[in-house]
Amino acid sequence: MILISLIITISYLILIGSFIFGFDTIATFRLEDTPAKTKFSILIPFRNEAENLPDLLKSIEALKYPKHLFEIIFVDDESDDDSVDIIKKTLKTRPLDCAQDARIITNDRKTNSPKKDAITSAIKKAKYDWIITTDADCQLPLFWLDSFDQYIQKNNAVCIAAPVVYNNDNSFLNRFQVLDILSLQGATIGGFGINKPFLCNGANLAYKKSIFNDVSGFEGNTNIASGDDIFLLEKIATKQPKHVHYLKCKQAIIKTQSQPNWANLLSQRVRWAAKTSTYNNWFGKLTGLIVLLMNTLIVIGFLLSCISILNFKILLYILVIKFNIDFFLIYKSASFFNQKSILKNYLFGFLIYPFFSIYIAFISSFSSYKWKGRDFKK
Repeated sequence: MILISLIITISYLILIGSFIFGFDTIATFRLEDTPAKTKFSILIPFRNEAENLPDLLKSIEALKYPKHLFEIIFVDDESDDDSVDIIKKTLKTRPLDCAQDARIITNDRKTNSPKKDAITSAIKKAKYDWIITTDADCQLPLFWLDSFDQYIQKNNAVCIAAPVVYNNDNSFLNRFQVLDILSLQGATIGGFGINKPFLCNGANLAYKKSIFNDVSGFEGNTNIASGDDIFLLEKIATKQPKHVHYLKCKQAIIKTQSQPNWANLLSQRVRWAAKTSTYNNWFGKLTGLIVLLMNTLIVIGFLLSCISILNFKILLYILVIKFNIDFFLIYKSASFFNQKSILKNYLFGFLIYPFFSIYIAFISSFSSYKWKGRDFKK
């Protein structure tokens, strides 16, 4: 048991240490006074987002990028609330404030993955080669498109992942999720920094339509409901590894909503976990395995120490190592996202997370899940 614990702990220490190194390897991209050139097609799938769409639309109107250089395609995925009416009203009353060209299309459902179908439907109708995807529950920063444009002008990229974070409030559930996404973003940036990209977020992802077509889009992954972002990243990184980049720019940070209750959070995380077994990226699989083993070690170690089978000092040493290396990565991420105030909740999140993650891993292995009013099988 001691030898196994040592191997897992050292592996975890090396893994997270590599992410910390990779995080610093990617320089923060800073905007300059450069004329805009790139034309973008912004794709926004939505289903029953009436509550969130007004904030999204306001942020679109506030974008500083020249209106004639981007279009917006909203993809209605069988909404049965007022989502479509809200968008139509905005486009009718303030059509040129949103974009030179903004329209709603209907999702052409063909597979088990509604979002992949929605993105594919929109790409077929997109006018421009650079595609950017985001979600209906997001707020876009003022210089969002400027950030991508200037980065594209300076780098030979075909796919660009960019930062996403949750809005922060005072509830423990929200702060738990903020800490979690900060750790995920730290691992995402760190992975790109060591040239092993394995994570990204479809709420802030750009790629060329030509590369999407070259890798046959989502073909081969449509049986999995989620993963429109990560599966596509895998395929593009395999085909053009030197041209997949991360835009580490504060002006590109998209803010989105955390889940409002534990039931929604569990459904979301089961949905995320359901796709991990189908990853093709060996580094992503290895990372998931090491993290799972580390969390399992802590949970089992806690139970064994309670019945005096494992010396509590050994568990304490493991906890101290994990506590410090995790904190170092999350601190870097929180500093970049200007959310260092969240660190005061780090201890509670640290103690809860191993049990939370093991529970998610267990139920995702056997259970179906429900999302956006739909039932999905594993």
